[in-house]
Amino acid sequence: MKTIKNIFTIKSLLIILFYQLTANSQVIVKTQPVSLNSTSKTEAIENIVKLLNDNYVFPDKAAEMGKFILTKLNNNEYENINDSRAFGDQLSKDLQSISHDKHLWVRYNPEDASEIKKNSAGSKHEEVSAEEIEMMKHENYGFKKVERMNGNIGFIDFRGFSPSKYSKETIESVMGFLSNCDAIIIDLRQNGGGDPTGVQLISSYFFDSNPVHLNDLYFRPENRTDEFWTLKEIEGKRMPDVDLYILTSNYTFSAAEEFTYNLKNLKRATIVGETTGGGAHPGDVLAVNADFVMFVPNGNAINPITKSNWEGTGVIPDIAVSHDKALQTAKLAALEKLAQKTSDEKIKSKLQWEAQSVKAELNPWQADETTLKSFAGNYGERHVTFENGELYYQRTGRQKIKMIPFTEDQFKFKEVDYFRLKFERDVTGNIVEIQGLFDNGQVDISKKVN
Repeated sequence: MKTIKNIFTIKSLLIILFYQLTANSQVIVKTQPVSLNSTSKTEAIENIVKLLNDNYVFPDKAAEMGKFILTKLNNNEYENINDSRAFGDQLSKDLQSISHDKHLWVRYNPEDASEIKKNSAGSKHEEVSAEEIEMMKHENYGFKKVERMNGNIGFIDFRGFSPSKYSKETIESVMGFLSNCDAIIIDLRQNGGGDPTGVQLISSYFFDSNPVHLNDLYFRPENRTDEFWTLKEIEGKRMPDVDLYILTSNYTFSAAEEFTYNLKNLKRATIVGETTGGGAHPGDVLAVNADFVMFVPNGNAINPITKSNWEGTGVIPDIAVSHDKALQTAKLAALEKLAQKTSDEKIKSKLQWEAQSVKAELNPWQADETTLKSFAGNYGERHVTFENGELYYQRTGRQKIKMIPFTEDQFKFKEVDYFRLKFERDVTGNIVEIQGLFDNGQVDISKKVN
């Protein structure tokens, strides 16, 4: 197994993550745009051509891109683009029109250009400042939410892969919290990528101690290939047999796609959601000049199984569904699989109970006001009232709670997930009783009084 070398400087990684997280929104940059003259535009384009020829992963494509923007420059097609930000955006579009590489972009950002140049010139450019460490901590190394859901299913809302050197303790605590779950859902729908060592460490928790080949990254500038395997030693409990689900959207990108692609081809996870963004070329943020920075993809992912990657195509899910329904779809799949596997009838019953609830959430019953009012009434100690367009349930001497329509004759409660109400009608359609249903199979019947 080859030794993994540094792929990004930490400063560059933070810049990459910033632009990925803001790719679909209005980017707020402290420095205001400036007006460019023809000399500054020519300098920027000539420097970009050199950076591409020296670094871009595919030399022939680098030459083609360079020729394209130089031709446009010579034809004065950039003459009327004087706003610095607009110029960077146009260059990004032009380069991507040839390469179709979504990692490749140019931005106007003098602060980052200055910082990158300073780091590149220094002998300690790999050192991480206290400010940079604090930035990663502030974002909790990408972990937005960790939860144990009903059915003993773990859930992780994960927004970005930080370098394992800094994130390992947080990763250990997250995995430790979920280590007794029977299934885990990892939500990458808002994950724009990050560092491959983070991918490597998190993946290692879902395999045994025998190293598994995850991915290779080839880098053109050094003519170097780095192999990524699961780690033989990690802190905490491994979960090689836990059912694993990964949620994706068309925003899922870069390292998040690598994680998804690796585990899909190893048949270790079920992918649920949308086809991902399609960016498989790692690289680095480089300073074009004093005003512009540029992300130059200088590497290429090579999966050991497919001998290819997801560039331009994205990762195709196993269960295709819109991103807004991915979580409930994965949860339903997990519950049904767990119910099939268990021989414990009590556990099976509870899993099926929860699965019914998820099915209803995926296909909610829409009740009109007249129908809802028909459920109101007194059922012995149970009371149902219609208030401001919604039904409320209250047992004598207890608090009032809102009823959530479940099916055409059943309601559930957000606060009490082990209990539901079912209404029974006679042959004429009139409601005659209410049944209290419990997840252990118990049924409590109360006749309607008025």
